[in-house]
Amino acid sequence: MTHMSSPPFLIPPSAPFTPEQRAWLSGFFAGFAAPDDGAVTPLTPEANAAVLARAPGDGDDGEAPWHDQTLALDARMQLAQGRPLRRRMMAAMAQQDCGQCGYNCETYADVLASKKETRLNLCAPGGKDTARMLKALAAELDEAPAPALALAEPAVVLESVVAPAPGRSRDNPVRATFLSRRRLNHEGSEKDTWHIEFDIGASELTYAVGDSFGVFPKNSLGLVDQIIAMLGASHVTPINDKTLRDVLLSDVSLSPAPDALFELISFVTGGAQRDKARLLAQGEDPDGDATTLDVLAVLQKFSNARPHPEAFVEALEPLQPRLYSISSSPKASPGRLSLTVDAVRYVIGKRKRLGVASTFLAERIAPGDRIPVYVQPAHGFSLPDDPATPIIMVGPGTGVAPFRAFLQERAATHASGKNWLFFGHQRSACDFFYADEFETMKATGLLTRLSLAWSRDGAEKFYVQDRMVQAGRELWAWLAEGAHFYVCGDAQRMAKDVERALVDVVAEFGARGADEAVAFIAQLKKSGRYQQDVY
Repeated sequence: MTHMSSPPFLIPPSAPFTPEQRAWLSGFFAGFAAPDDGAVTPLTPEANAAVLARAPGDGDDGEAPWHDQTLALDARMQLAQGRPLRRRMMAAMAQQDCGQCGYNCETYADVLASKKETRLNLCAPGGKDTARMLKALAAELDEAPAPALALAEPAVVLESVVAPAPGRSRDNPVRATFLSRRRLNHEGSEKDTWHIEFDIGASELTYAVGDSFGVFPKNSLGLVDQIIAMLGASHVTPINDKTLRDVLLSDVSLSPAPDALFELISFVTGGAQRDKARLLAQGEDPDGDATTLDVLAVLQKFSNARPHPEAFVEALEPLQPRLYSISSSPKASPGRLSLTVDAVRYVIGKRKRLGVASTFLAERIAPGDRIPVYVQPAHGFSLPDDPATPIIMVGPGTGVAPFRAFLQERAATHASGKNWLFFGHQRSACDFFYADEFETMKATGLLTRLSLAWSRDGAEKFYVQDRMVQAGRELWAWLAEGAHFYVCGDAQRMAKDVERALVDVVAEFGARGADEAVAFIAQLKKSGRYQQDVY
């Protein structure tokens, strides 16, 4: 990448931050501008001023600088420090606006702060860290006197909740029929990625490209039976109106282990084991293994504990639906819907772990099975209104899913706009998903440009962001023409690297300074021309 030299980025003492916030922000913005070799390229004083103009004060100015999927929880909470409680609750969310909780991040925070929603564990992307933070903030809400409580109320009165149409939310799913799966990797790949097809015709479910598909999975029967054996219980032990096995299969999450399970373990064990369980329940990590503990691993770690099956089930979290980007267009495949799913498998110690939904789709569900599903409408991730607008799509790996849908839609509607796809993966020979389709789209002129990046084909790793910089002059020309820019995939690394690459392209080929390039990208986002579906 090309990086521009500039004076150090400093947060002035007069800025409305604590010393800790000032130090963190200096490091964050310096890191944003850092080249790949780790050397820091600071921003200019003008960029400092632009950042500070957007910085939060002690009150609530309506801005949400923490609403960035690439920021860690600690960084988000720093940016929300001093804000009303409902805003700090929003900062605790994963900032993906994925809708998996049934809200977006802001409205979930609002309904929690106004006590219209009591479930603190619905933010699946945020995991335990978000749930713990929300628990602490909810305790603060409960302890607040009446005047302070008023500050937690949403600034805008929430409208009465209207029951969503069938299949339009997690709380009102419909059933769709699983049709088939097809492996997208070829021999020699280190990945296991599947094209999944559903029949949604009978459900009368509708969707638009850019939307996500919510799937209610089941846990692995093998894992469930291991847990029942560790409990020393029978699989037919009654739990309300179900058997223990059925509850563990369909109703509760078996990974990661919730704090309530550690609390329960502390009541049914003693001595050093009790102390460890209590520390784990408080978010501590006495043995350095807290991040690896799913429900079975907890029972193995505390093997002398035998909680009662009913108490055990009550200590677990509900099994959440999982969302996947839809990789088809309803105009191209009426009554059908497809997904592009990486099957997650990994080993900790000597035990294989499975991604619950991904392996449910890749292994355990059978053709003809009907499962509960719903469509989650996209929040700001859709094709331009004008079909003549050019689009640039960056989607490595399974991030290509919504862009396959975009291209199918553009073909079905005879959209005249140019289309440019950046796709990357490990190896061209075995990891080029939908290669035949994309090559055909290129041959017919639908796909104006197809830029590929393979990280394991050469001596040095090469990624989509490297291909962007390589094609920087034309990339800038498309942006100057008014192209919309889309990114889908990993939030923590890929999305950051892509944005850095685009800043470099704008700076070099748009003849802008570093601060102007950053401001240009910010304006693209504000105007809806830079859209992300990252996770």
